[in-house]
Amino acid sequence: MTAAAGTTIWRDLIHKPFFWGIVAILALLALNVIKDPTYLALSINPNNGNLVGNLIDILRQAAPVMMIAIGMSLVIATGGIDLSVGSLMAVAGAVSMEFLSAAGDSFGAALAAVGLALVITGILGAVNGLLVAYVGLQPFIATLVLMLAGRGIAKVITGGQNTTASNDAFRWIANGFVIGIPVVFILAVLIVLAVGWVVRRSALGLMIEAIGINPRASRMAGIKPKGLLLTAYIMSGILAGIAGIMSVGSVMTVDISRTGYQLELDAILAVVIGGASLAGGKFSLSGAFVGALLIATLDKTVLYLGVSSSATPAFKAIVIVVLCLLQSQRVRSWFRRRRRARPVEQLLHKEEVSA
Repeated sequence: MTAAAGTTIWRDLIHKPFFWGIVAILALLALNVIKDPTYLALSINPNNGNLVGNLIDILRQAAPVMMIAIGMSLVIATGGIDLSVGSLMAVAGAVSMEFLSAAGDSFGAALAAVGLALVITGILGAVNGLLVAYVGLQPFIATLVLMLAGRGIAKVITGGQNTTASNDAFRWIANGFVIGIPVVFILAVLIVLAVGWVVRRSALGLMIEAIGINPRASRMAGIKPKGLLLTAYIMSGILAGIAGIMSVGSVMTVDISRTGYQLELDAILAVVIGGASLAGGKFSLSGAFVGALLIATLDKTVLYLGVSSSATPAFKAIVIVVLCLLQSQRVRSWFRRRRRARPVEQLLHKEEVSA
């Protein structure tokens, strides 16, 4: 590879939004290593032979955020937003825990609980889609309604109590390991790959981007936006349901007030970190994937560094703002102009000295 080719590849890479997300993840890990050189060390649990360590915790924590971030990417690409994903996580957790508490500990019960939770969250996602696509409500208002009502639905399902269940197969989804890697992370990666394959190997992704960029032009081109909007919100609801199953499966308890609380904000942040525009249009599932990893790494770093709970939002905001500035084309253009102007200034300074 020639030096010119290497330079071209490097320039292309730094213009990828997810590149700066990876840089931020590495910087946060380095910060933790500076505090504790053994931070990245992995060990084997003698009781079950599984890997344990901070990296494993980050992967497990990132999985639910990945799910809602992928769904949020599709919705934002249409020019909308889904504020209800956190509440839908609570609904999925409430449905699965209530069902398992009555159905008992069996593999069939675990499958039925997962299926029932996803069907219900898919239906609720369809409600969002109907309100946006057919009723004509603004996505912010339509999903805000379900964001507020979703936890009420979960409370009705559980009778206002935090429901606990026992099912080894269901627990394995969140706590199991395959070749030392958390099952929940493997499932998240497989789902991301599957969704990416569907939207990029078919016309679905292009049509979603088209209605996000210019709905009127897309209609004139023969694209029917209502069905696509409905599909995007249904997928977001189902993925939020998967995230809810992952969250409650780790402790086998649904806490209506805490499950999925404010995770819709983390999902939006992950999408923005991945380079998607909140105005709609082009989206990046790989960018959302990296953004979710960054959010999990950032949350872990905040705890590990002992940042007080009152200062945690400010710490996260600083990291996100710096990252968004690094991604900004205007900021990078300003730095390039400064680098080009510096040799001219040095030359003029030398001429003045020689004169």
